[in-house]
Amino acid sequence: METVFEVVAEPSRRGILDLLIEGSSSVGEIADRTGLSQPNVSRHLRILRQAKIVRARPQGQRRMYELRPEGMLELFGWIAPYQRLWHGSLDALERHLNEED
Repeated sequence: METVFEVVAEPSRRGILDLLIEGSSSVGEIADRTGLSQPNVSRHLRILRQAKIVRARPQGQRRMYELRPEGMLELFGWIAPYQRLWHGSLDALERHLNEED
C-alpha cells in the first residue's frame, strides 16, 4: 500500500482532491470536470479511499465522494514545522508594506 505522500504525489489525484474540497461529487461529475475517463477516476478514487483520504457515501443510485480531512493528518503533521517559515516571511512582508505607507 502506498503512503499518503505517494498517493497525493500523483497529479490527477491532487486534481480530484482540489475538486472535492468544494464539496462531494460523483465519479461522472469528477470525470466531466477533470477530463479524465470514468475508469481512471474510479481507479484514482479507489486509491484515495484505500489511503482513507476520501470516503464514498451512497446517494440513490450513485456514490458521492467526499474528503476525509483526518486522512491527511500525516501530511499536516509533516508540513507543520515549515509553517513558521511562511509566518516569518509573511510578517516581514507586512512590516515592509507598513513601512511604505
